[in-house]
Amino acid sequence: MESLADQIQCRAQEAASIYHPLVLVVGPRGSGKTSALRTVRDRTGAPLVNVSLELARRMLELTERERAVHLAELLDDIVRQAETDEENPVAAKPIGIVLLDNIEIVFDPVLKGDPLVLLKRLSRGRRGRVIVAAWPGAVAGGQLTYAVPGHPEHRSDPVADLQVVQAGANHMGASAVDPGSRAT
Repeated sequence: MESLADQIQCRAQEAASIYHPLVLVVGPRGSGKTSALRTVRDRTGAPLVNVSLELARRMLELTERERAVHLAELLDDIVRQAETDEENPVAAKPIGIVLLDNIEIVFDPVLKGDPLVLLKRLSRGRRGRVIVAAWPGAVAGGQLTYAVPGHPEHRSDPVADLQVVQAGANHMGASAVDPGSRAT
């Protein structure tokens, strides 16, 4: 069986040729997502971005309204900067991967953003770039979820058309989700 990091790299290669080159590594806190992303970073030299930390830094001087208005632009700037960082010359790699961890800030209702739409938008931003994001939630019944129903940050989206790698206690469950299919 492949390790979680192996599965992520495999899905990233597959995702490079689809409309939304996005891979979601889905699992609850403590399921090994961050560790696997670090392994992929170490193997490939791909930048690993702590999204909550970087967005919070850039939003410090902004009003609540400005934060909501500029969320997508700020996230795009963070990814662009990670790609061009001299320590991580992603452009020199055949498939540029950008790893996003700790994305919880984008679920904040005050920001009025749709996390999945934001990630899809990022993945379409530049040819040959694959976004791999740690999604702190679950896949069940064909739905990608975050937080419990009734919580202000609750999200539930269909998994159709998404590349999903499921993280778990054994770090071995993966599923590529094709149009019309369901995650396992």
